[in-house]
Amino acid sequence: MLLLEGAHVTICGRDRQTLDRAVAELASESSGKVEGKVADVKEHEQVGELFRFVDSRFGGLDVLVNNAGVGVFRPVAELTLEEWRSTLDTNLSGAFYCSREALFRFVTRGGGYIVNINSLAGANAFAGAAAYNASKFGLAGFAEAMMQDVRSDNVRVSTVMPGSVATGFGGQSQTQDPAGYGSDWKIWPEDVAEVVRMLLTMPARTLVSRVEVRPAKTKSGPKR
Repeated sequence: MLLLEGAHVTICGRDRQTLDRAVAELASESSGKVEGKVADVKEHEQVGELFRFVDSRFGGLDVLVNNAGVGVFRPVAELTLEEWRSTLDTNLSGAFYCSREALFRFVTRGGGYIVNINSLAGANAFAGAAAYNASKFGLAGFAEAMMQDVRSDNVRVSTVMPGSVATGFGGQSQTQDPAGYGSDWKIWPEDVAEVVRMLLTMPARTLVSRVEVRPAKTKSGPKR
């Protein structure tokens, strides 16, 4: 969506092959300029390198979208220490590391926008998701406090909290679902992009700090 709007976009990922494939697909579908940089957001040194890469390629930063996320879903007694740390470090610390780097730059540029892609799991706990819930509840609180920190500095901070979105996050592969959109009751990725577009195009005088997005229909089981 951002590329179609004419933005220059940098994405990151942990795996070079997957990242290169994503960059190639994005470049073929739009006239915007897209770059990729290998980086794991739970490693603050790699985050610093990522933002220096953005500086060198595009000369500055206007918008940060915190979208990296992992999920491990099992009861607390079955969680390993590594699973707990990885979930919190990626979903919460990663957003902090990236936001901190962005804010350094926004001060120099006179403003900017941070959009956090959270989850309804950041407002509604459910069994088997202690680590994920903790990270997403933490992200909601972090984003709210950060918004209060910088709202007088021409920096807007918004949080988007979708329910079930039809992506590979839930473990469904493209082989199982060739269209890539999962069950027809789920939110599509494009729907979340439309929410982000709305946020970024709001008048500068207006800040939408939090948006909850749910599928219009539900399936049996936990309602998220």
